[in-house]
Amino acid sequence: MAQRSDSVLVVGGGIIGLACAHYLSEAGFSVTVIDRGNIGGECSYANCGYVCPSHILPLNTSATLKKGLASLFQPRAPFRFKPQLRLGMYRWFWEFARRCGHETMLAAGHHLAPLLESSLHEYRQLMSTEALDVEWQASGLLYVFQTQAGFDDYSETDRLLTTEFGESAKRIEGAALPAVEPALRDDLAGAFLYEDDGFLRPDKLIRGWQSLLASNGVTFVPQNPMTGVRRANDAITAIETVKGNMTADHYVFATGAWSAKLAQMIGCRLPIEPGKGYSVTMTRPVQCPSLPMLFPEHGIGVTSFERHFRLGSMMEFVGFDDSIPEHRIEQLKDAAAPYLYEPIGEETVETWFGWRPMTWDSLPIIGRVPTAKNALVATGHNMLGLTLAPATGRLIAELVGEQSTHLSVDAFSPTRF
Repeated sequence: MAQRSDSVLVVGGGIIGLACAHYLSEAGFSVTVIDRGNIGGECSYANCGYVCPSHILPLNTSATLKKGLASLFQPRAPFRFKPQLRLGMYRWFWEFARRCGHETMLAAGHHLAPLLESSLHEYRQLMSTEALDVEWQASGLLYVFQTQAGFDDYSETDRLLTTEFGESAKRIEGAALPAVEPALRDDLAGAFLYEDDGFLRPDKLIRGWQSLLASNGVTFVPQNPMTGVRRANDAITAIETVKGNMTADHYVFATGAWSAKLAQMIGCRLPIEPGKGYSVTMTRPVQCPSLPMLFPEHGIGVTSFERHFRLGSMMEFVGFDDSIPEHRIEQLKDAAAPYLYEPIGEETVETWFGWRPMTWDSLPIIGRVPTAKNALVATGHNMLGLTLAPATGRLIAELVGEQSTHLSVDAFSPTRF
């Protein structure tokens, strides 16, 4: 067991960094979290807030590959790849494409499934034991289809999730949809409801969790980018930052989409590409959905919070482009129109983008840095950072404490690259 004299520096204050800090603090470590910007200010901040064990299947599918190639000629495609002068990106796409076979997809899903289930369990524990006002609801997640062809195609996916992973949905025919969710139009083909999924408001989770951790002795140092790493033999001795050198007994790098830029400093290969997503948060329409939803045929998600209404998603591989094109926000609004009687709220409260940390095998990177015995990485969670955060934090605390992990981490090891 760790003693209070054992210290851990967590580099990265997104949802993964906060989860690591939580479980490390619970295990008795003295924890400091630093971030290049504000705590939870990037990809964790304004996503749709899904906690979704139904998201078992990885992005690596032949359908995704076809969409990526087609996007070369469709600048406004919801899944878009923009050619760039970076050899590393083309290597990433080649490795991604190599893993788009059916058997490889299933293998990745079988690695993800226990991690997803563990996180759901941890979230339920967290919500029952901590006074966190995060608008948590375990109401399920509704996958809605406009066309009969889309509905029928997804029936095969649902069957696969049932037979391979035991993750079954409630099938709802179009005529029965208005009784389940009155905000949906009455001319839709149908939907699948994954009843174990839930959602919360991510910015409230970040603020609440940070406040809870600070009250338990965790130190936060925002606006403090890492500029270098000091080493002696096979260990890290200090992290160089703009506010000076910082030392600890152990170091955890939870640096999200920025991980590839920092990989050489960390001493670990981290082939991560930023996958850009968008959201628009509005005032609630009069006829506001009660259930969180996905519209897979249009590639967007919908979440209703207590005071706001959010549309989000899309996937752009455009590097670290920090613009928010107006046509992307309008595209989100337009895509909701075939599904909802009132697809937008009267007033736009906020537009946002975030860079998801995408790995080429759709699996997160959780494990020890091979060149430093006192350092670990927790990154590369793709589109599931919020969902997978608690299980990741628990695994990191177990690894730092040199305990047996509650799940196997072999498939997530950084040494796989």
